[in-house]
Amino acid sequence: MTHLDPPGGHGRPAVPSASAAAALARCVSVEPAKFAAAHWGHTPLLSRAAELPDPTGFTDLFSPADADELLSRRGLRTPFLRVAKDGQLVPAARWTGGGGAGAEIGDQVLDERVLEQYAAGATLVLQGLHRIWPPLVDFARDLGLALNQPLQINAYLTPAGSQGFATHYDTHDVFVLQVDGRKHWRIHPPVLPDPLEKQTWGGRADEVSATAQGPAALDVVLAPGDALYLPRGWLHSAQAQDASSLHLTVGIRALTRYALVEELLALAAEDRRLRASLPFGTDVADPDAIEPELTETVEALRDWLLRADPAAVAARLRQRVWPAARPAPIRPLAQAGAVAALDADSRVILRPGLRWQLVPHGSAQVALRLFDRTITLPAECEPAARALLSGTVTRVGDLPGLPDDADRVTLARRLLREAVLVPA
Repeated sequence: MTHLDPPGGHGRPAVPSASAAAALARCVSVEPAKFAAAHWGHTPLLSRAAELPDPTGFTDLFSPADADELLSRRGLRTPFLRVAKDGQLVPAARWTGGGGAGAEIGDQVLDERVLEQYAAGATLVLQGLHRIWPPLVDFARDLGLALNQPLQINAYLTPAGSQGFATHYDTHDVFVLQVDGRKHWRIHPPVLPDPLEKQTWGGRADEVSATAQGPAALDVVLAPGDALYLPRGWLHSAQAQDASSLHLTVGIRALTRYALVEELLALAAEDRRLRASLPFGTDVADPDAIEPELTETVEALRDWLLRADPAAVAARLRQRVWPAARPAPIRPLAQAGAVAALDADSRVILRPGLRWQLVPHGSAQVALRLFDRTITLPAECEPAARALLSGTVTRVGDLPGLPDDADRVTLARRLLREAVLVPA
C-alpha cells in the first residue's frame, strides 16, 4: 500500500478539526490529552456547566419542545422509542397503534398513549436520535470524529421523582448531557471492569445489587448544562428530582483488544491445521482425550498468530467499524441536480465525515475504499482524486493530472453521483 497523505488517508475523515474539538469540549471540562490519559476507559468525569464552553447548556441540540415534536408530529415508530417504568420496559403494544388513513402500520407512536404512560411515572427513551434529529446528526458526526469511534445518542425523559432503570452498567462508554431539570446520579465502581457487549449486567445482577448498597464513588445531582462521562462497566442509577428531567446519553462503541482477537480467529480459519477434524471417536467429555488435541491446537494457533498480517486485521476492522459511523447526510434531489449541472467552474468538496482509503488496484487502477463499497478509477485519476479528497473546496477545472476539462468533469460527476463529493 502506498503512503496515504492525511487527512482521511487511513480512514480518518477530512473535516475541519475545530468542529470535532468543539464537540468534545462540550462534553468534558479538561483538555483532550488529560481526558484521554486520566479518564477515557478508566474513571468517571463530572463537568459542571460553568466549566464548559457553552454555559447555556444543550438545548440547541435537543429540548423538551423537540421531544414533544418527535412524539406528536413526526410519525415516530418503534424502535425509536422505548418506555420504562419501575425498572422494566413497558410493552410497545400499550403505546403504539395504527396511524390513521394512509398510515395503517401498527407500530406508530400514539401521543395520547405516551401521555398516559408518562403521566403515570414512566420514562420515555427516544433512541437513535443521531439518525433522525438534525442538530444531533451533526453533533454525533463531529464528536465521533474527535473520539474516532462510532457512537449513538438517546434521550431520556423522566417525570418528577421517577427512576427509569434500576442500578446497572452499560457495555459502552457514555457521556450524559443534562438538558433540562435535575437528576440525582449514584455511581459505583464496576463489578466487571471493561465488560464486552455480550457481558451484560443481567448475568451479574446479584453482584450489581450488592455493590449498589455500598458507598457511592460519585453521588451528584446534574443540573442543566452539566455533563458526566462514565466508562463502560461503572454502575449507575438516576432519579429525577422535583421536576421532570431530560438528558442525552451519548453511547460510544469503543473498540477493544477482544475485537482484535475475534478478527484474528476469523482469519485463522485459513490455517489447515486449525480446520482439521478431531480424531474419529474422540470422547469430548474426557479431558485426557481432549488434552493432546488441545496441545496441538494451541501450538498451531500460536504459529498462526506469529504470522498474523496487520494489514489483513486492519481490513477486517475497517469492515466492522466504518459502516457504524455514517458520514454527513446528503440531499438526494439537490445532489442529482448538481450532477446534471456540473461543469468546469463548479466547486465541490468531500462529503463531511466520510472515511476513505485510496490505494493501488492492479497496474492500471486505484481503488477508493468507502464505508459501504469500493470504487475503482483509472490510475491517471489519482492526483485529481486526492485533490478532491483533501477536504478543501475545489474548482473542477483546477483538478491536476488530467488532460482536459472533459475528463475532470467526468471524474467529479462520478464522485458526486457516488456521494463522495457534495456541492460546495
